[in-house]
Amino acid sequence: MAGLTCFYPDVYLDSTYEIDFEALYREGFRGVIFDIDNTLVPHGAPADARSIALFERLRSIGFESVLLSNNKEPRVKMFNDKVHSRYIYKAGKPGKKGYLRAMELMKTEPSTTLFVGDQLFTDVWGAKRTGILTYLVKPIHPKEEIQIVIKRRLEWIVLFFYRRSLKKRSGCGGKNR
Repeated sequence: MAGLTCFYPDVYLDSTYEIDFEALYREGFRGVIFDIDNTLVPHGAPADARSIALFERLRSIGFESVLLSNNKEPRVKMFNDKVHSRYIYKAGKPGKKGYLRAMELMKTEPSTTLFVGDQLFTDVWGAKRTGILTYLVKPIHPKEEIQIVIKRRLEWIVLFFYRRSLKKRSGCGGKNR
């Protein structure tokens, strides 16, 4: 299953909100690219107190951020009106162009940028193809559009082999970062 490794995240966590951004900043990371739906809030939801606080925290640490979404501008703008980040809509993930544009906006390089998203075949694959550190998080809410539900079934297969590869490497199934 070596062909699946291009979809493996660098880090897999339960939630965006458990990432230690302070430690990442100390390691030299300066930019964070985020997916929105099911990464920061449930699909289609506006920014909530938790996501607003996260972006305030990121700014206080010194991070630049960009929201990178395949959604249309009204959806992305509605979320961004509360978190005050930069954003790119209709990003064309997993294509590299949106990721490269996000780094250009933040004035970062792949080595100083990380990506946080909830989907392997768009979020993680696109970021990995661009050389960015990838954080996959579990979807916040199970309600999703049918095309995403179908992709989730395929993601389960990739994640099965991903978890198995972690167990082989670490002997205890720990994170690979």
